[in-house]
Amino acid sequence: MSNLKKQIKATAVAGALLASASVSNLGAQQKAGIIGIDHVGINVPDMNQAVNFFTDVLGFSAVTTLGPIPLDDTWKKNNHMQSGTGAVTIRMVKAGTGANIELFQYQDNKGSKQFPGGDDLGASHIAFYTDDIKQSVTFLKSKGVQFLGEPFLMPSGDTEGETWVYFLTPWGAKMELVSYPNGKGYEKNKPATILWSPKDVHSSKSESSKNLSETEIRLLVETHLAIWNESDLKKREALMKKVYAEDIEMVDSHFIAKGFKEINGFVEDLQKKAPGSKFTHVKSIDVNHNIARLFWQNGTTDKPDAVTGMDLFVFENGKAVKLYVFVDSKK
Repeated sequence: MSNLKKQIKATAVAGALLASASVSNLGAQQKAGIIGIDHVGINVPDMNQAVNFFTDVLGFSAVTTLGPIPLDDTWKKNNHMQSGTGAVTIRMVKAGTGANIELFQYQDNKGSKQFPGGDDLGASHIAFYTDDIKQSVTFLKSKGVQFLGEPFLMPSGDTEGETWVYFLTPWGAKMELVSYPNGKGYEKNKPATILWSPKDVHSSKSESSKNLSETEIRLLVETHLAIWNESDLKKREALMKKVYAEDIEMVDSHFIAKGFKEINGFVEDLQKKAPGSKFTHVKSIDVNHNIARLFWQNGTTDKPDAVTGMDLFVFENGKAVKLYVFVDSKK
């Protein structure tokens, strides 16, 4: 029992230290003004070979070029370079989503030609994220890329669910492929800080860049009418999730409703006041890029056009984010 108490106490202390460190780190980051990693710099023996590898094999984009730039003796001394090394050429490669890669090639390079070993000091590799590591490995092998083993799935611990494998560039530098489409083990504990991942950025961009076709928008607008005619709350909420963004804003001349809950309340109130009434659309649904216009009528079978009006939708990320309601004056 005493050992258990010691373990609990140690865990509590460790947790407090981590929390304190997180707050301290946040303060330091704000003071330093650092937002994130802009690029990673690596030296290469042949610039054309390196650029061709990053662009033709990995599919990145070469963007900027500098040099050759002569280096004076003071610069070389301050940067721990050999005095006989010549001018430098620099190219920046855009590596998909994430930090850029800065390539350096020195003319008549007098520096070491030996790559650092796995346990040597200094940067050892760059890891590239992929959603499908098997597909990536198959493709890179078809390009003649040498792998240092087979993809390995981490079975437990903080990196549970992560698959990784090392490979070599044509000039012998070690790189890595890594994948964790369902997240990593440590995320299950809902930590205060989540590691940055290009996976999350890529997913967010994919959602934000989703463009709906006119046919897709018309179908969503048709479903919008089904929402307002549905009396079952669960079914109505299920339909809402297909059509509306969670923070949708409905703007009427008399009020503004935000989110599912407020819109649901308005629909229920409307159905209570006019039992048996149904919404139907008149004319065709107009679509202009991400904006749609629906002319509607509401009423009973005997008088289907008791109330008429028009809804204007704004779609973003595949969902309606704005709904402007115009009700015609009574006849």
